[in-house]
Amino acid sequence: MTHIKASITGIQGYVPDYVLTNAELETMVATNDEWIVSRTGIKERRILKGEGLGSSHMGAEAVKGLLAKTNTKPEEIDLLICATTTPDFVFPCTANLICDMVGIRNIGSFDIQAACSGFIYALTLGSQFIETGKYKKVIVVGSDKMSAIVDYTDRKTCILFGDGAGAVLLEPDTEGNGIIDSIIKSDGAGYPYLNQKAGGSRYPPTHETVDNRLHYVYQDGAQVFKFAVTNMADIAADIMERNGLTSENTAWLVPHQANRRIIEATANRMGVGMDKVMMNIHKYGNTTAATIPLCLWDYESQLKKGDNLILAAFGGGFTWGAMYLKWGYDA
Repeated sequence: MTHIKASITGIQGYVPDYVLTNAELETMVATNDEWIVSRTGIKERRILKGEGLGSSHMGAEAVKGLLAKTNTKPEEIDLLICATTTPDFVFPCTANLICDMVGIRNIGSFDIQAACSGFIYALTLGSQFIETGKYKKVIVVGSDKMSAIVDYTDRKTCILFGDGAGAVLLEPDTEGNGIIDSIIKSDGAGYPYLNQKAGGSRYPPTHETVDNRLHYVYQDGAQVFKFAVTNMADIAADIMERNGLTSENTAWLVPHQANRRIIEATANRMGVGMDKVMMNIHKYGNTTAATIPLCLWDYESQLKKGDNLILAAFGGGFTWGAMYLKWGYDA
């Protein structure tokens, strides 16, 4: 019996038009370009402007482009999963809204919330629907409007985040390409170091929570950096080791774009040179669940069928994960 793998057969990204540069941030908070670039590697980020626009609108644009690019009709899609930390609403889920916007009807669609690791979590889950033979075409979306929960008076966090979305099409592969292995992990003890304190059922919105600015991202940068460097690097090395991969036969490391120093530490732990590391943090910042698909989109023209890719991420919660996949097509 031929073993089915879930292969990425198309990738599409979307970023808003508005560019928030370091120079503009200098007019908003006490910071400067040299300080931001030296600590994060970020030069600019994209921001979604417009009344009533949310993560679903960016996700829908990515999915529309993906369908057109892969010559796929909306009615051919069997399932859509959206990884997001910034859903449009508490309910309905953002995946439902994306489906409605692009004309996908009468299928299962739902959100996954694993912060910056969300796309790897969603890919891991989506691949299993393909591997069982139950579904033939699954779309996985990563979309986040981080500007909606960023405090632009807090220089520790407002320099980091941007808005964007990316989507991939998963289809069956019997040639040995596709998602080979994945590891996902979490540790809720990390909650105090990276969170959004209010807005959920524990602390619903009140005048007090709004006045105390508790609906924005909070981050203890030093603690998050320490955990991210260790866990993201270790899990990427673990998945390489258990699949017999080396720096020589690994074509690309696709890391979550949180901080250039974290990315460099992960590459160093894996023994992979920076020439094999996908990086676009300088122009998009940290788009949370969208960083990995946006990297794949940016580097698509350099990918070859059969390339060994390692995806790795670390996010609030804490969550972290890694994936080994063989690229499914020539650009």
